[in-house]
Amino acid sequence: MQKPSDNFSIILSRTDSIGDVVLTLPMAGYIKKHFPKSKIIFLGRNYTKDVVALSEHVDEFISWDETKTLPKADIIVHVFPVKEISSAAKKAGIGLRVGTKNRLFHWGNCNKLVGLSRKNSPLHESQLNMKLLEFLNIPTEIKLDEIKNYYGFTKTELLAEEFLKLIDKTRANVILHPKSKGSAREWGLDNFSELISSLPEDKFKIFISGTKEEGEQAKPLFEKHKNITDLTGKMNLKQFISFINNADVLVAASTGPLHIASALGKKAIGLFAPMRPIHPGRWMPVGKNAHYLVLDKDCSDCKKSKDCHCIREIKSRQIVEILNHPDSYRDQDDGRN
Repeated sequence: MQKPSDNFSIILSRTDSIGDVVLTLPMAGYIKKHFPKSKIIFLGRNYTKDVVALSEHVDEFISWDETKTLPKADIIVHVFPVKEISSAAKKAGIGLRVGTKNRLFHWGNCNKLVGLSRKNSPLHESQLNMKLLEFLNIPTEIKLDEIKNYYGFTKTELLAEEFLKLIDKTRANVILHPKSKGSAREWGLDNFSELISSLPEDKFKIFISGTKEEGEQAKPLFEKHKNITDLTGKMNLKQFISFINNADVLVAASTGPLHIASALGKKAIGLFAPMRPIHPGRWMPVGKNAHYLVLDKDCSDCKKSKDCHCIREIKSRQIVEILNHPDSYRDQDDGRN
């Protein structure tokens, strides 16, 4: 079967969290590689709009928060299955509606069903997303190391001077993102405190990021370590993305900022629990300088607890080793302001 005509419009529907959206956006770059004249529309939520806007491969963003009807398009791919969106796509008369076989509501609303089970797959989330493009008759067995080539995160905005002046070009600028708003298992403030104490002040400038509420939760860090800079609640998402782009390193659990940093080519260090389906095999950061740490054990003993000692047993010295690895933090032309 031949590939379809190059001139088509396609909606990628992913209305969940920031990290999920980051790992979906390489689909847009991969489609553009094979179909450069295609129009790619991303259907997401308001809080992910600024992330989608980073990609040079997306032509239009539609917020599901602001509209419950879909525009005319040739194709929609339900990357994140939502019954209401599946129904809306059929009502909109979208010609090709692609979804997975394991969602019952797709059987009545989609006319192209893909056999794809994420839960027990050995593939990474970004690779699983690519599998949904098999209907385009292009290769969908994508090596994980190739995913970084398809983000297209070239559209960061300039960082405001008040934040740009915080960046110290004589030291490595390290963002620590200790909280996760409950979306991931956390390493713990005590471990982050130990990490801060392990980093020489003459070599590393430390920033703490998060929401205003997370800043309140992180007060013990600010009280103990007077040399760190508080970014919590200080900037909107666009500016935070630009700040990440101007920094060198981000350390976090499996959160949106981790995946943003990785996609921007920063040294991104992810901290994970060894448990399906939240293990790094599925959710590790993917980028040219991405790393992750996880215990080599079965995490069954704390599976039902949010207080996961398996992630807390990761040692700060392991992060220090990665930070001290003799690779450069900056490319000669790294796109900073």
